[in-house]
Amino acid sequence: MKKVISLLVVFIAMSSVAIAQKIGYIDSEYILSNIPEYKAAQSEIDKLSVDWQKEIEAKYTEIDKLYKIYQAESVLLTDDMRKKRENEIINKEKEVKDLQKQRFGVDGELFSKRMELVKPIQDKIYSAVKQVAERQGLAFIFDKAGQVSILYSNSKYDKSEDVLTFMGYNKTKK
Repeated sequence: MKKVISLLVVFIAMSSVAIAQKIGYIDSEYILSNIPEYKAAQSEIDKLSVDWQKEIEAKYTEIDKLYKIYQAESVLLTDDMRKKRENEIINKEKEVKDLQKQRFGVDGELFSKRMELVKPIQDKIYSAVKQVAERQGLAFIFDKAGQVSILYSNSKYDKSEDVLTFMGYNKTKK
């Protein structure tokens, strides 16, 4: 019986500590939209992506032309010449798919460039969030722009402006 009462007292004490914890939230999309370095990085990434996509589309157009020429001339070609042209088209398709994977794949150049340009900004935001939380005595800060679902949020707990101010970006929320 004493163990049950002791456990109950510990549980109640822990519950009251949990209730007393202060929380806040940020909107990382809002924060990022107010950081010029992020906008510049995103613009550079978008430009690279468009340029690489155009390059790949041009190669596919070239392959399409080769295929149409092959179809038009296939009646006149010997078996060896036909096989040679087919292999040429197949090899060019493989090269383009490899290039596409190299540029846009999981560990591709676009991913690497994004990490190079955006990760330092994200690290800077995380550091600012941590320091704002520590200064304001917050136990938790959620990101309402991320995977965490916040069904309701009172704006008085929104710490996005505090993070921007701490980082030196004095903006007023729209």
